[in-house]
Amino acid sequence: MDVISIIEKYYESDSKAYHFLIHHSKLVVRKALQVAERVMELNPNIKFIEEAALLHDIGIFMTYSPKIGCYGYHPYISHGYLGREILEREGLPEHALVCERHVGVGLTVEDIENNKFPLPKRHMIPLSLEEKIICFADKFYSKDENSLTAEKPVWKIRELICRFGDDKLKQFDELLILFKEPL
Repeated sequence: MDVISIIEKYYESDSKAYHFLIHHSKLVVRKALQVAERVMELNPNIKFIEEAALLHDIGIFMTYSPKIGCYGYHPYISHGYLGREILEREGLPEHALVCERHVGVGLTVEDIENNKFPLPKRHMIPLSLEEKIICFADKFYSKDENSLTAEKPVWKIRELICRFGDDKLKQFDELLILFKEPL
């Protein structure tokens, strides 16, 4: 599968949004492969991880995020389910689930309702090993112009996640253990 050609159906290759998407996604791929390497005994699907990690944020262009060159109509938190819709139309249902399930450490219906998120009311929790790996790897990089290539330290990620509740921090900490992430 030519993942870049799928991305280029939705992004101009010389656009700011493309720049942020590609750079961020390639870093997530690299981190996800490092994580997968540490858990080879669990038989992660490496090819799928490479493809899905490159595609996990394909929906950002539909959000209003001018700092990264996106001028859509949806809030940024919607990029996951919007990406799912795109990849389902592309005939990639398993890749599509990665898009929807990578936001935060996953969102429950209760999270969506309690926070009044403008999202479909369904569980968006990473379930497969590959979904968990990509969701985890994504937390190490942001699409900030000043730190696009800088990997966040675990303490910083924990600090950010803890704002969303002890249950979310517990989920992240469980992934730290599962993926043998050095502290």
